[in-house]
Amino acid sequence: MREDTKTLVFAAGICPVCSLLLSGTASGLKGRIEANEEFDVKRNIVKAFGVDISNKAEWSREKIEATYEKNVSETDANGLPLYTWTEDGADKPSKYAFPISGKGLWSMLYGYIALESDLETIAGITFYKHGETPGLGAEIEKPWFQNNFVGKKLYADGVPTAFEIAKGKAPAGNDHAVDGISGATLTGKGVQALLNKDSAAYADYFNQIKGN
Repeated sequence: MREDTKTLVFAAGICPVCSLLLSGTASGLKGRIEANEEFDVKRNIVKAFGVDISNKAEWSREKIEATYEKNVSETDANGLPLYTWTEDGADKPSKYAFPISGKGLWSMLYGYIALESDLETIAGITFYKHGETPGLGAEIEKPWFQNNFVGKKLYADGVPTAFEIAKGKAPAGNDHAVDGISGATLTGKGVQALLNKDSAAYADYFNQIKGN
């Protein structure tokens, strides 16, 4: 058999084997990737509800998933996804969370925001996926930025506030504005826009819950 013929025969035999191996590996990784993505969603929802999971030694993956299963329920808010937090032994939710998303400077921003039982006061916020600049727009995922939102008002008497990400320090006494990120004005404007957009989408449902 000629040398070039041997090469072709070898290639014809090895290619299907490699293809099968790659296909099997990809299939196995897909399941793991999907499981990790599902966990990341749960982790961020628990975080948005105000649970401090920053101590990784204390908050293992198993503990976070158990907390989610025990306290969080998924429901439907007039066709929109909604998550509720119910304390142990309570008969009704004490907090409500919903997904937020919108355009930043370089990417889409994805996160969750949670409200206290009054359906007005922010209990927590988290951003879990974005492609903003490290050290600038990427600061939206840092505790200092997210902690700014706790206690602020996303709604007032059932009406969405004109929530603001300030350019610099937020005005003193303004309960619907937070400090902005230095050098990341456009990312801040994106966060501001998505909060106002998504809060408006849930306003009617929250008013139904309150009986307004």
